[in-house]
Amino acid sequence: MEAITCIEDLQRLAKRRIPKMFYDYADTGSWTQSTYHDNENAFQRQKLRQRVAKNIDNRSIKTQMIGQDVSMPVALAPVGMTGMMHADGEILAAQAAENFGVPYTLTTMSVCSIEDVAAHTSSPFWFQLYVMRDRGFSESLMKRAKDADCSALVLTLDLQVLGQRHRDIKNGLSTPPKPTPAVLIDLLFKPRWCWQMLQTKRRDFGNIVGHVQGVADMSSLAEWTASQFDPTLDWSSVDWVKKHWDRKLILKGINDVEDAKIAAGLGADAIVVSNHGGRQLDGALASYDILPDIVDAVGDQIEIHVDSGIRSGQDVFKAMAMGAKGTFIGRSYIYGLGAMGKAGVTKALEIMHKELDVTMGLSGETDIHDVGRHNLILK
Repeated sequence: MEAITCIEDLQRLAKRRIPKMFYDYADTGSWTQSTYHDNENAFQRQKLRQRVAKNIDNRSIKTQMIGQDVSMPVALAPVGMTGMMHADGEILAAQAAENFGVPYTLTTMSVCSIEDVAAHTSSPFWFQLYVMRDRGFSESLMKRAKDADCSALVLTLDLQVLGQRHRDIKNGLSTPPKPTPAVLIDLLFKPRWCWQMLQTKRRDFGNIVGHVQGVADMSSLAEWTASQFDPTLDWSSVDWVKKHWDRKLILKGINDVEDAKIAAGLGADAIVVSNHGGRQLDGALASYDILPDIVDAVGDQIEIHVDSGIRSGQDVFKAMAMGAKGTFIGRSYIYGLGAMGKAGVTKALEIMHKELDVTMGLSGETDIHDVGRHNLILK
């Protein structure tokens, strides 16, 4: 554990321990993956102002996201099939987030169900909704989330159709994995993962199997999502969601100033500047590159969060300096989960917490609320 000093260390360990199809699912983008890679590069291109001879004792990176106290401005993003990265992965990640004092967001496409996560945690978590063609099912998901005391709904707007991810097709992505010769050979070299999965009963899409009429077995993610994601989802759908959800609402997938202006006028509590981690529209602008324009346009009207490409506490600092009020991390904690389960998620959060704290200090700041564009070198 002491030898793990950065998220990249967790990534390398996860790659060795997770079956190829599931590692590739987490660590890939659509088509040429240009947006996926540019998300990280955008943060790396941003340079910081180094300040010296300032009293930087008693630093604090505590803040709030949509009114909820957080130990740092980071939430765990919704990630599909987290329970295939590690047995009971959603439960373990939620527990690690709860212990660390940051929000956890459970996805519609989770392995562990809403009820599973609620039964194994004591603090409210957030739930991410994909609006399906079957609006009755979407409505039932919101009711189940309320019954589980979820405190916020994250409505994803950028997945009306599924962006093609070449590796998922070539790997025959499914949950549980189909026992093809290539898969079986791969699993022979992943005994740790296999042993963990044998210890759990959670291997399907827990929010779907048994909750959709006529569906008893969900073996193929691509097949089901291709038929159920709703291409008719539009801005009026937000009003429909609000009729069934009376708690905090976050709109995720905003990557354009005009869309941000529309979203800000719909009565939501926050938006997430996001391109789905480069997994949807390949060639779209990196989230960090569009962030300042969106902050300037609607930052005084609605709380702004950002995701896609955040791999360090320094990235979190840059996002906050650019005007975000919070960040979401996906791959960064998934690497930790795949590497070492709950302890790995905790390690990922510890790494980011330390990097954010030290970066803030070396930039001459002691309070995360004082961080701003004056801490960046803007050209």
